[in-house]
Amino acid sequence: MIDTFVHKGQRNQLAEELRAKGISDENVLNAIRQVPRHLFCGDPALEQHAYVDKAFPIESGQTISQPYTVALQTQLLEIQPTDKVLEIGTGSGYQAAILAVMGAKVYSIERQKELYIKTSRFLQQMKYSVTTFLGDGFNGLPNYSPFSKIIVTAAAPYIPRTLLEQLQIGGLLVAPIVNGNKQILVRIKKISGTNFEQTMHGECAFVPMLEGINYQSSM
Repeated sequence: MIDTFVHKGQRNQLAEELRAKGISDENVLNAIRQVPRHLFCGDPALEQHAYVDKAFPIESGQTISQPYTVALQTQLLEIQPTDKVLEIGTGSGYQAAILAVMGAKVYSIERQKELYIKTSRFLQQMKYSVTTFLGDGFNGLPNYSPFSKIIVTAAAPYIPRTLLEQLQIGGLLVAPIVNGNKQILVRIKKISGTNFEQTMHGECAFVPMLEGINYQSSM
């Protein structure tokens, strides 16, 4: 696993491209500069395209999200170094790594067993402080709640009540929600146990959020 000066230069260029697209949080841009996305793409053939602002397919029918989408979701979360973050959909681990280098304590759930095994090992190998779980994202992690921030990285038909219950008062949840034939990126702030403030932040494109656990694995 090699991270060269060329890769670092490409990340700097990507960060400036994201800034031009509206990402203004310097901590987010610095995280984009630090995390070697090419190592998360899985397929070595994608390495030369890793710093193009596009999503790419990975194992188990999932994707590594577009850098702009990762940066926007992270910016909307207003990450602080003391944050305890629940991520629904570990995927490649790239989003989790971004959160980890920003100082957040990250708990991440993946439902695809084969992807969970691979990504968990990779994050450990790369020494990113992320605690991973095989499970159903609709259930969250009640035994580890409350969370100051929750990020959903798959398009949900609705915000599960279980996740809202696991969000602390004053906490933020960011998720893509299916709205007809579109997906809308939504941010929810928990004002009280029964009061929530919701804002919408444009259209997006994610793989669907599925219930249950896929136990199939080649291992």
